[in-house]
Amino acid sequence: MAPKRLPKVYLVRHGETEWTINGRHTGVTDLLLTANGEAIMLKLGSKAVGPGKIIDPNLLSTVLVSPRLRAKRTFELIFSHLSEKPPHIIEEGVREWTYGDYEGFYKHEAAAARKAKGLPSGEGGWDIWVDGCEGGESPEEMTARVDEVIKSIKETHRAWVEHPDRKNGDEGGDVVIISHGHFSRCFLTRWLNLPLTNGRLFVLDPGGVCVMQYYHHDMDKPMLGAMNLGLV
Repeated sequence: MAPKRLPKVYLVRHGETEWTINGRHTGVTDLLLTANGEAIMLKLGSKAVGPGKIIDPNLLSTVLVSPRLRAKRTFELIFSHLSEKPPHIIEEGVREWTYGDYEGFYKHEAAAARKAKGLPSGEGGWDIWVDGCEGGESPEEMTARVDEVIKSIKETHRAWVEHPDRKNGDEGGDVVIISHGHFSRCFLTRWLNLPLTNGRLFVLDPGGVCVMQYYHHDMDKPMLGAMNLGLV
């Protein structure tokens, strides 16, 4: 008989906002999606969410949604064509990196602010992966927060796989996260057990879907399955 399918994580970055277009850092600021962002999320839902599609609602254990309006709206839109939305939780743990004093700043503005204070800075005058954010979260704090989310998800996965009533060939246990740009890059990095600075190697576009899974049937070997699905 076929072995149990190991659950997956689907990481969805919220749709386009005015600040994702112009590059301002959006942490706690509650921006709405643009009209184009809403249209793209509706299209993503019809294309990627449904039985036999990238995200199959029949296989979901839960959806973790950032408390920001742009993430909540993304959840509503991508599941709007279904007769019933999947179970979901508004989860602080998957919120965006807290930018603190750099909220709403362009990168060059954060670099200038650091230079004016004589603060050490990394590549380009400000490297969030090394410097973190004054009044916000450090790389160490982000690592700890993301690791807690990953730990919880892996516990959910393992509980599903090891449930005594599960049979070979059963499918399910998947988790969807609807979050933000920097959080997503942090999650991808830490899922692969890499140092957080490797987050600079990944880009998740607004409305993109990434898939995290395990190597064959070994839950001790997390892998990256795909990136930026559903956008074309």
